[in-house]
Amino acid sequence: MEAVLSSSRPLRADARRNRESLLAAAREAFFAGEADAGVEEIARRAGVAVGTLYRHFETREALVEEVYRREVDELCAAPAVLLDRHAPDEALWRFLLLLVEHAAVGKGMAVALQSIMATDSPVFDDARTQMAQALDQLLEAGEAEGTIRGDVSGRTMLRALGGVCGMHATDGWKHEAVRITAILFDGLRFGVPNAGRVDAHHRTR
Repeated sequence: MEAVLSSSRPLRADARRNRESLLAAAREAFFAGEADAGVEEIARRAGVAVGTLYRHFETREALVEEVYRREVDELCAAPAVLLDRHAPDEALWRFLLLLVEHAAVGKGMAVALQSIMATDSPVFDDARTQMAQALDQLLEAGEAEGTIRGDVSGRTMLRALGGVCGMHATDGWKHEAVRITAILFDGLRFGVPNAGRVDAHHRTR
């Protein structure tokens, strides 16, 4: 589903501010677990009229999609920054923790996303593709440096993490998720001669 104002023509400054305010208000509501927050309430929190919301997003589902897309875009921009600041194996570990954190803060968002699960929206496939590509970037950097094995793809790793992060409905799941993710990380370095620099560090996270 596309926003009503999606076009090649840039938004005016005031329209852009309204759109950003709507997205910020929706994000705050959804991630706080207010999955049933309606368009009237979101518009009120954004300080705009409901009609303004509908000029930017033709349905509530379109708003939900855009909030989620932005979260995924921000998450998947992290590998480039991490690789600029850290060695590839350390960057990979930090990104794995970000994926766990993404699942943690997204518990409320997951409920909101249920409203588009029955549609033909490509948002979930797009998100999985982006995350797998982000993992590939880190895995390939680690393989090139000789600290990460080269026979695991980002999509395979994402499937493994999907099971871990899917535990978020249970109490205390995040601590356990980090422990399991550490085991997966150890597996990515198994049999690699240069592995080991992150070992003492990541077990304390």
